[in-house]
Amino acid sequence: MPPPLPDALDIEDAPALLAYLQRTGRIAPAEQPRIAILRGGVSNRTVSVERDSGEAWVLKQALAKLRVPVDWFSSPERIHREALGLEWLARLAPPGSVTPLLFEDRERHLLAMQAVPQPHENWKTMLLGGRICPDHFRQFATLLAAIHRDAYGRGDLAEVFGDRGFFESLRLEPYYGYSAQQAPAAAAFLDSLIRETLACRITLVHGDYSPKNVLIHAGRLVLLDHEVIHFGDPAFDLGFSLTHFLGKAHHLPALRPEFASAAREYWRVYSEALGAPAWAADLEPRAVRHTLACLLARTVGRSPLEYLDAAERVRQRDAVLRIMPCAPAGIADLISMFEERLCLSSSV
Repeated sequence: MPPPLPDALDIEDAPALLAYLQRTGRIAPAEQPRIAILRGGVSNRTVSVERDSGEAWVLKQALAKLRVPVDWFSSPERIHREALGLEWLARLAPPGSVTPLLFEDRERHLLAMQAVPQPHENWKTMLLGGRICPDHFRQFATLLAAIHRDAYGRGDLAEVFGDRGFFESLRLEPYYGYSAQQAPAAAAFLDSLIRETLACRITLVHGDYSPKNVLIHAGRLVLLDHEVIHFGDPAFDLGFSLTHFLGKAHHLPALRPEFASAAREYWRVYSEALGAPAWAADLEPRAVRHTLACLLARTVGRSPLEYLDAAERVRQRDAVLRIMPCAPAGIADLISMFEERLCLSSSV
């Protein structure tokens, strides 16, 4: 007979997790699945469970203190926001774009989802390895446009995802608020953007739309990590994602033209897939502001890009601070200005 359940469960403790799965009837009493810790995330414990039947799960358990060098706290209740995201995105996104939710445990702040089939690769890892496939950028753009377009104006989604507390504690404060303290020259820009973002309630926003949260299986993208999903400003998703493309363009100068071209294609395909709804009339300049803010935040915020070295962080920070006072209205112009600033800084 399996041992009794502990009062507090750490899913990275394999014997404790096994006992939990057996005691709660998730698996048979004598079943012995293969359990492995999945590394890389800062906000959750994440574990894979492979059963003899061939069925594979991923379990996530939210941490109260995130795994970063500076103090960063957020309620573990956010895992249940992710469960809601999984349920609703399954209805909004193209089939196969998100993993099916299997179960959640509100007492232990965990959820289980179906694992993405093997073989698969993390898109961020592929990009850092220099493998740039234009179709992946087009898929990423089309998926985001589908979410933003089809969730627009839906009162049910506005009600379900109206609480933006997790977005504020995991994005606005650590990215924009904290960065304003670290880079006073950007404080007015960032404070204004925070107010603008909080006043904007347009459509469903993923809030963590990044290559890190994409697995590629059989050439198709699968989106993960939905704990800050909310009803708000879609320009944040654009700025957040473009930052990752431009950050890699900075970090990998030999591939800078390819990354810049892919970023322009990403915006072009997104715009085309979105159409020209009235609510998107001023979306592009807002996306520019969010891109600049995120580019700065990933150098001086609570969660800097780990692949940028100290010199690259300074160079990116300085480039952004020079662009902010004369920020362009268009994404393509911003990409060009960022490239030019990097080249000037590198030649000094």
